[in-house]
Amino acid sequence: MLRGEFPDAGEQSPEELLAAYGTVLAETVETVGVEEIVDATGLDRATVAAFADGDVADRTLDEAVAVLATGPNRPDADALQAEAQDILLMGMTTAVMDVESLASGIDDELEPKEIQQKIEGRYPVTLAEYALLHSYIEGEKR
Repeated sequence: MLRGEFPDAGEQSPEELLAAYGTVLAETVETVGVEEIVDATGLDRATVAAFADGDVADRTLDEAVAVLATGPNRPDADALQAEAQDILLMGMTTAVMDVESLASGIDDELEPKEIQQKIEGRYPVTLAEYALLHSYIEGEKR
């Protein structure tokens, strides 16, 4: 989700990458504090507690960037969201792939139109879906 923070994303399985996201998010919650994040983001306590526990698969990218943005020396949530989307879009460009080949590469777990909407931020993407896309795209870069 953060440029440079997961340089070996293409060498990790989606599950490993998701766990790495969970670690970064849990560290952010530990550093900032649950109540502070709830106050700063408007997320409910249960959602922030899930991030603290590393239970992130069903959490959305929007929620994750809200949490990350509370961390010290992090950009705001909008900048983090744009960066996360850019990682996928630029990765697809570098790997020379379109949404149809991406869908095929992930065994059609997501439909091409759905992938496009999620990558462009028009439809929510879970962190599990993001990890699946991120891992595959990075693994296909030339």
